[in-house]
Amino acid sequence: MLETVFHLRERSTTPATELRAGLTTFLTMAYILVVNPHVLSQAGMPARDVAVATALAAATATILMGLLANYPFALAPGMGLNAYFTYGVVQGLGVTWQVALGAVFVEGLLFLALAATGARTALLGAIPRPVKVATTVGIGLFLALIGFENAGIVVGHPETLVSLGELRTAEAGLALAGLLLVAALLAARVRGGILLGIAATTVAAWAAGVADPPTTFVSAPSLPSRTLLALDLHGLASGTLIPVILAFLFVDVFDTAGTLVGVGRVAGFLDRDGNLPRADRAFLADATGTALGALVGTSTVTTYIESATGVEDGGRTGMTAVTVAVLFLLAIPFAPVLAAVPAVATAPALIAVGALMLGGVRDQDWSDPADAIPGFLTLVLMPLTYSIATGISFGLVSWVAIRVLTGRWREVPPLLAVLTAALVVFLGYR
Repeated sequence: MLETVFHLRERSTTPATELRAGLTTFLTMAYILVVNPHVLSQAGMPARDVAVATALAAATATILMGLLANYPFALAPGMGLNAYFTYGVVQGLGVTWQVALGAVFVEGLLFLALAATGARTALLGAIPRPVKVATTVGIGLFLALIGFENAGIVVGHPETLVSLGELRTAEAGLALAGLLLVAALLAARVRGGILLGIAATTVAAWAAGVADPPTTFVSAPSLPSRTLLALDLHGLASGTLIPVILAFLFVDVFDTAGTLVGVGRVAGFLDRDGNLPRADRAFLADATGTALGALVGTSTVTTYIESATGVEDGGRTGMTAVTVAVLFLLAIPFAPVLAAVPAVATAPALIAVGALMLGGVRDQDWSDPADAIPGFLTLVLMPLTYSIATGISFGLVSWVAIRVLTGRWREVPPLLAVLTAALVVFLGYR
């Protein structure tokens, strides 16, 4: 049966190798089970429900990836997208988390349509490369800023906007120690280094009285009681969240595309033209995971770059992905522990993941101002404005404007011209 479903011999792998690769991938990305509840709880969502929703959404999307596309790629609620959900949409725009979930659900449906109709190809081709590259880097800076803020290392200041916080507090000390531990584990290539760092910092925070430990460590598996089907679609009727939906969609599409191509290249899946076979099936799994995730109570689901660790460990088929999905489901009974992890313990993970996402800087062409300036605006305005959508908007508008002003308007695809006009209106009415 395994050979029929996953074609193990064709890809020169074995069930034992696939199981080990699945465990490796899970350990490197299991931190999302801790970080996501904390980030979304700051939007007012119940952390325990979010922990369960995170596991359910990740398991559903990942098992679809394994069975539909037969790829060893794992999915879960995306870092950066969850921060945008909380800080950019709920806190920034003043909408309820139920309305924000509605926006995620609609984005998932749009993604499904793009995957089913092939319009995804046109959208991907219309966005300039400097903005694509800078988006990942900007999200990394955004995550790092949130981590420093949650740790109390960076604080607001009335004159300089930001300043160094009080480092003699127990919270700041624990966060810095946790960051050094995570960095050391990653440098030593320890499997699950981020997760181990979170666990050690959490136990230290409980022992020091900085955070309260859970009253129970295991609970009977159950569906989320307060976030299940809690999304509010009526709140989208005014149209004010259309740019938010587009921002969710943009980041989801390009983050997924970049991860699929990047990890696919490592695994040797790309064809001669650099394309990933069955890419539409992979996008379908991602989009379905996003829509279902909104129904159970979590932010946008995306394909994780951490899948590369399983590929490097020999994973070559969807059996690796199915293994990851099962492990996410097995984590659900431990939701009380996941919900009790404090911000001081997740801050090092946010900073470390943010740092790792800055590798895209080397892929940017900094010698051409027509590309460098839009890329710079994209990546720097995300953390400075606390908004992924604003960074992307400035990047696209500036890229098009520079082409028009320098007589290179023929380089602007018609679809991008229409999108840019809409973004100008959006920025003008903020």
